[in-house]
Amino acid sequence: GTSQADCAVLIVAAGTGEFEAGISKNGQTREHALLAFTLGVKQLIVGVNKMDSSEPPYSEARYEEIKKEVSSYIKKIGYNPAAVAFVPISGWHGDNMLEASTNMPWFKGWKIERKDGNAEGKTLIDALDAILPPTRPTEKPLRLPLQDVYKIGGIGTVPVGRVETGVLKPGTVVVFAPANITTEVKSVEMHHEALVEAVPGDNVGFNVKNVSVKELRR
Repeated sequence: GTSQADCAVLIVAAGTGEFEAGISKNGQTREHALLAFTLGVKQLIVGVNKMDSSEPPYSEARYEEIKKEVSSYIKKIGYNPAAVAFVPISGWHGDNMLEASTNMPWFKGWKIERKDGNAEGKTLIDALDAILPPTRPTEKPLRLPLQDVYKIGGIGTVPVGRVETGVLKPGTVVVFAPANITTEVKSVEMHHEALVEAVPGDNVGFNVKNVSVKELRR
């Protein structure tokens, strides 16, 4: 699922001890940020959650401490902190989720700088709205690296993978490398639903004629 995402929202807890556990050597905060970057999710938003349970509640100092620490870590991974929106929130009370919170008057909003255009806002929903939709290279030739090949009873051979460039649709004649096998695509499915066409970013399974699973093994 993550490999299909265009943006990740990293939620870190502001509670005493909670943030420290997440950012520790084997903590989930580190693991999730690294996973997102490794899987090619280039845009990131950081929600500093549970601001209502920081010491004292809604503490600016605690938020700044967390922001500094997370910025330094995500920079090491490969994200540019200047392009990452940090938002202090409370999911439980709704602070800065959809509307600017009155509990954190010190928070003047988030600002991000990126070559495709800068953005600013007050809330988490603003940050989500500022995500840049990637261009889908549909006009290029079809390329679809195979993740796996299944044999499904009553259907036949079903290769599975993510469309990187081009368009895949029923009736398309495709060539598999390195075996150099040419065949026609009978049907294309994503999440168990038939597709008229699959575009870059789609993780799909497609049924091919007269090709055995063995022939397509890497």
